[in-house]
Amino acid sequence: MRLYYTDHFELPLPETHRFPMDKYRCLRQHVVASPDHQDDTLLVPTAATDQQLLLCHDAAYLDRVVSGTLSKAEIRRIGFPWSPKMVERSRRSTGATIAASRAALADGVAANLAGGTHHAFADAGEGYCVFNDAAVAIRVLQDRNEIERAVVIDLDVHQGNGTASILSGDDFAITLSIHGVKNFPLRKVASDLDIALPDGTGDDAYLSALEGALEQMLRSGPFDLVIYLAGADPFQHDRLGRLSLTFEGLQRRDETVLRWCQTHGFPVAISMAGGYADRISDIVQIHATTLKTASRLSKLK
Repeated sequence: MRLYYTDHFELPLPETHRFPMDKYRCLRQHVVASPDHQDDTLLVPTAATDQQLLLCHDAAYLDRVVSGTLSKAEIRRIGFPWSPKMVERSRRSTGATIAASRAALADGVAANLAGGTHHAFADAGEGYCVFNDAAVAIRVLQDRNEIERAVVIDLDVHQGNGTASILSGDDFAITLSIHGVKNFPLRKVASDLDIALPDGTGDDAYLSALEGALEQMLRSGPFDLVIYLAGADPFQHDRLGRLSLTFEGLQRRDETVLRWCQTHGFPVAISMAGGYADRISDIVQIHATTLKTASRLSKLK
C-alpha cells in the first residue's frame, strides 16, 4: 500500500494554538516503526498546481491565498495564520490525496497521512481547511478521464459542508456525510446523503447508521473511486467530537467501509481528517488502526 506524507512541510503555529499539528509527524513515525507496514511504501507527494486547484477553487480566492492578501476575517475563518509555509503545506496535502487516489486506482487502496480538508469552499477556507483535497482530487481525475463516477464517504464528526457545496448538483460525484447534528458547522450544506447523529451516539447506533448509508450509496454506484475521510473525532474523548465511539467502534467503522469497498471492487483513497483528543497518542492510535486495517485488507485482495 502506498502512503503519502507531508508532515515535514511544517505549518508554523503559536504554542497556544489548539490544532494538534504534531499528530501528523507522530503518525508517520508510528508507521515507520510498525511491522504492520513493512511492505508498504512511504512517499512524498508533489504539490497541487494552480491548474489543479482551479478545477474547484475560484481564481480570486486562490490568488489571495498564494499572495498572502487574505483578509483578517478570511484568516480567522480558516483558523491558521497565513505564511508561505501554510500555502505549501496546503498544496502538498491536496497533492497527497490526488496521488493517493491515483495509487488506489492501480492498487485498490492508498492513503494520505493528512488531508480531509472538507470545510474548504470554492471561494473560502474554513475550519483549518484551505483547499478541499477530496473535491480537487476527484475533479483532477475526472478532467484527465481517469475516472467517471466517485463518492466521498465523510466520517469526520463534522459535516462536510465545503465538499457538499463544491460537488453539489454533480451526478458523477456523490457525497455522504455522517456527523454530529449539533456540531460544527452551524450551517450545514446538503450532501447527497446526510446522516446527522445526536450527541452521545455510541458504537452500535453509529455502525447501524453507517451500514444503512452504505446500502443507500450502492444505488448511486458503481463507483470508479471512493475517497474515505476517516476522521478520528467521533472518538468518545475527542474535545470537539460530542459522539461516543470507542477505539473498537472506530476500528469496526473502518473495517465496515473498507470491506464494503473491497466487496464491490471500489478503489479507495483514505485521508485522516479531524482528530482533537487531548492525548495526541489517542489520535495517532485511531489513525494508525485505520491504516493497519487498510494495509491488511489490501493484502487479501
